[in-house]
Amino acid sequence: MCKRALQYSQVEIPPPQPFLKSLKNTLNEILFADDPFQKIRNESKMSKKIELGLRHVFPILEWARGYNLEYLKSDVISGITIASLAIPQGISYAQLANLPPILGLYSSFVPPMVYAIMGSSRDLAVGTVAVASLLTAAMLGKEVNAVENPKLYLHLAFTATFFAGLMQTCLGLLRLGFLVEILSHAAIIGFMAGAATVVCLQQLKGLLGLSHFTHSTDVISVLRSIFSQSQMWRWESGLLGCCFLFFLLTTKYISKKRPKLFWISAMAPLVSVIFGSLFVYFLHAQFYGIQIIGELKKGINPPSITHLVFTSPYVMLALKTGIITGVIALAEGIAVGRSFAMYKNYNIDGNKEMIAFGMMNILGSFSSCYLTTGPFSRSAVNYNAGCKTAVSNVVMAVAVAVTLLFLTPLFFYTPLVVLSSIIIAAMLGLIDYEAAMHLWRLDKFDFFVCLSAFFGVVFGTIEIGLILSVGISVLRLLLFVGRPKIYVMGNLQNTEIYRNIEQYPQATTLSGLIILHIDGPIYFANSSYLRDRIGRWIDEEEEKLRKSEENSLQYIILDLSAVGNIDTSGISMLEEVNKILGRRDLKLVIANPGAEVMKKLSKSKFIESIGKDWIHLTVAEAVSACDVMLHTAKPDSPEKISGVPEFNNV
Repeated sequence: MCKRALQYSQVEIPPPQPFLKSLKNTLNEILFADDPFQKIRNESKMSKKIELGLRHVFPILEWARGYNLEYLKSDVISGITIASLAIPQGISYAQLANLPPILGLYSSFVPPMVYAIMGSSRDLAVGTVAVASLLTAAMLGKEVNAVENPKLYLHLAFTATFFAGLMQTCLGLLRLGFLVEILSHAAIIGFMAGAATVVCLQQLKGLLGLSHFTHSTDVISVLRSIFSQSQMWRWESGLLGCCFLFFLLTTKYISKKRPKLFWISAMAPLVSVIFGSLFVYFLHAQFYGIQIIGELKKGINPPSITHLVFTSPYVMLALKTGIITGVIALAEGIAVGRSFAMYKNYNIDGNKEMIAFGMMNILGSFSSCYLTTGPFSRSAVNYNAGCKTAVSNVVMAVAVAVTLLFLTPLFFYTPLVVLSSIIIAAMLGLIDYEAAMHLWRLDKFDFFVCLSAFFGVVFGTIEIGLILSVGISVLRLLLFVGRPKIYVMGNLQNTEIYRNIEQYPQATTLSGLIILHIDGPIYFANSSYLRDRIGRWIDEEEEKLRKSEENSLQYIILDLSAVGNIDTSGISMLEEVNKILGRRDLKLVIANPGAEVMKKLSKSKFIESIGKDWIHLTVAEAVSACDVMLHTAKPDSPEKISGVPEFNNV
């Protein structure tokens, strides 16, 4: 052995920071991780700062500068195309929400105009969605009957939309968008599939020409309502509905197989409405059990700000409905926007999107609209039609305004069965069984989350499904935090690299010491588990050494490279482990602690209790130091022996 003292790299303790500065940095990291005001902050001229600020709040000022005739041509084509889909879908989804059909058209006029000014996505097409419509009907319908008290029900729908917009705007302004992400991808897949299944089953009312139907959304109640009225089924309505459903699904299949023919499926709903209306008009089918929409009020959106309900006992119902539907709409809209932004290689700001959604719903609630977001089907058509900017939303809104002013009488004879067929065809696309099978192959727990959300919606209620989705997602999060991975590391031959021996079976371990890697922060939620798990690893290692008659265990090296933070409970756990190991003549060694961990270990005097020489920069250095000690002295020897390495103080 070399007599010269071996030198090891020093583990630095970060310099102390004032509390207010540390708090500011932490809040900046949580709320402004993307540093959205960097350009404004770096600008010296006040006029330029104001200009950049306005462009940040109103993205239209950013992209309008480079707008040209070629973009306008593409956006006009896209806007007209999505308008042909928005008109029949808007009427259908309003029916689904138990609202007057005209509200579906109102909601495709004002909100898209607002989003075009404030939204950051170039491809998102704004409008109503089926799941939010069903949620609105299910939650408001529990307290207020839409048939018996349509005026109050309508006003509550406006109020719920206002609260949804207010919540969305506040989340965006306070930079709290991460709260929406509490719904995991697996939970959203299951929830959307369950909601789509419920929506499809409820449309059997329209397909079979039934006048009375259950207000419950669970599959058992829906099927009971259908089969208990079998004598009321109208075969004429069922046959017509099946024909249009077959036509819609066929066009979707063609467009899926040949993406260049996307316009076929986009135009199919409007074509169905036109042919359905002509069929009823010329054959007088309304006299044979085919129900029709009836008269739609002409004119653009009337003001509704005076209709908002802020008095008990209904204000809490509107608030609850607004928050739940708003969260679902927000999650769907942002996910859709990010998906298409990825295809075109640009970024959208999630918090700015929340503000845009919130403002379009607040202003929408003032102008006879109900909840809107960015539906996938409409956005996909917008993307495939070659849209360049949010002007396509403006074109769609203008087309809807023209329809409201001049064309609403043409929808008088539109059969409800066609609207049911349009909804079913749209909802079948939300049942993503391929994604569910991918979850099964990739992560069984995520598949369980997906199934739980699905069955919660289908056999319970929309609210139960949502609660299950959030609850299981939070449980998964708690399991990640409360049960971090901890595993034994071994050395890869002829290297100084140490890895998990389960992942690398060829990695070798050294007799007399064990290296444990903690794969996550140490908090109050997991400190007890980690203490017990470390103790179990030590017991197992000692038992293995005893059976093999090798050297007894003397050193426990904790690799903290993945421990980004530690709280007081975690420090107490380390102190407790150190005391327990000391009573068992074992020595605790720390390897690769991060800056935040070192700062707290220093303040808590843990470094003094463990000894500065027992904290190392890398696992390799810790192993080297322990290996030297194994060949020279016991771990608790108070004296240094000649040839033992001198370690730099921490």
